[in-house]
This record gives sequence, C-alpha cells and structure tokens, in this order.
Amino acid sequence: MDTLQAFILGIIQGLTEYLPVSSSGHLTIGSHLFGLDDGSSNLMFTIVLHVATVLSTLVILWKEVVWLVKGCLKFQWNDEMKYMVNILITMIPIGIVGVFFKDKVEEVFGSGLMIVGIMLLLTAALLAFAYFAKPRQKEEISKLDAFIIGLSQACAVMPGLSRSGTTIATGLLLGNKKESMARFSFLIVIPPILGEALLDCLKMVKNGYASVAGDISPVALIVGFVTAFVFGCLACKWMINIVKKGKLIYFAIYCAIVGVLCMVFS
Repeated sequence: MDTLQAFILGIIQGLTEYLPVSSSGHLTIGSHLFGLDDGSSNLMFTIVLHVATVLSTLVILWKEVVWLVKGCLKFQWNDEMKYMVNILITMIPIGIVGVFFKDKVEEVFGSGLMIVGIMLLLTAALLAFAYFAKPRQKEEISKLDAFIIGLSQACAVMPGLSRSGTTIATGLLLGNKKESMARFSFLIVIPPILGEALLDCLKMVKNGYASVAGDISPVALIVGFVTAFVFGCLACKWMINIVKKGKLIYFAIYCAIVGVLCMVFS
C-alpha cells in the first residue's frame, strides 16, 4: 500500500464510518479497485484508522462527552448516568458478537463484493423504511430501545451493513427523535470501535508486528490517520445535521445503486 492509496482509503474510512453507507463495505470496494487485499487484513492500518475515527467523534461531540463524564462522576442517578447506562446496554450485543463470533462471521460470509452488495441493499432498505415510517415519537430512549439498537449494531459486523445507518434507522423506527438518535448513534459507536482496535492489537501482539504490518510505510500510516480524522470530523458533523433534517432517503438510493454495482462486478 503506497501513500496515495492510504490517503484515499483514509478518506473513505473517515467519511463512511458516519455516513450510513458502510465503512467496511467501501474499504472493500476501495481495496478491490486498487488491487489490494481487503483493507481489514492489514491490522496496523486498521487500528490507525479506528483510532482516528474515535478521535474525530470525541472532537465533534466533546460537549456531550464532557457532560456525560461530569454527570457520572457525581455518582448520582441523574440524566447523565441514565444516558451512560443506555450506552452500556448497547454494548452487550456487540461485545458478545465481537469477542465470540466476529471471526466466524468473516469466515462464513467473507468480505467479497457480492456480500458487500447484498448488505448495501439491506442498508438501503432499512434507511428507506425508516424514512417513510412515521412511528409515534418518544421523549427519551428507553433501556429496551437501547438494547434493540445494540442488537442492530451487532448485526452491522457484516461487511456492507452500515453501523450508523442500522442504528439510526432502528432508533427512528422505534419512535426516537431524529436529533436524539443522531448523537446517540455516534456516541455508542465509540466503545465498539475501541474494542475492535483492542482486539486487533491483541492479534498483532500474538502474531508479531511484522506479520500484520504488511508493506505499509510509517508515512502512509500517518497519512491514513490524518485523512481519516479530518474527514471523520466533517462526516460526523454533517451526518448529525442530515439526520435532523430527515434526509436519509438519498443515502438509501446511493446504497442501492452501489449495492447493485457490487453484485454485477463481483
């Protein structure tokens, strides 16, 4: 992987982690176009992109993060603690799947263009359904809602099934407000991304750096990190506004088109 490829893949990761179009699916497409192995096979590059993504979330949502931390440090059953409990509840399904079944899912389904195309079509269907459905609005996200949203996030380990798109669509279908879901969906993505990066680090330690670093240079790693961070910040802020305005249907159309193209050229 050269510097230009790392630059482009960093942009893809930064944008697609938050836009409801699947970062894993688009990294697979990008790697396929470059003639590279699936980007996820290079653990060092994957870890760098994950860290950049988390940092972009913390930068854009720093007020919410500070609000949560300050509230939880009071050790009272306040709104901040309730919100944090909901975030922890969403971690249960993704934690189980990530630790025990992620490798199995990758073995069974792989990450080729065909499966990416199918999952992008499913993402499109979810986004379209959430756009046209008009459930009764709730004042706050319940613990049951949090668990169901967590289940939907766990399903998004499938390459091509958007994590942000799945969680936002699920929350909207459950009747949660657009503004609430925009922030909640991006905050709950922090633990699984960090968890995935930690698992990758453990794999790297187990297998040795040389066996997982591939042929990527330190410069390319830095370029990938910076581009993923910058474009992650842009996408996170942009996506919050998009969800508030309820314009997810455009992403449904995009996912449907790209999904069909993936299946045709697989």
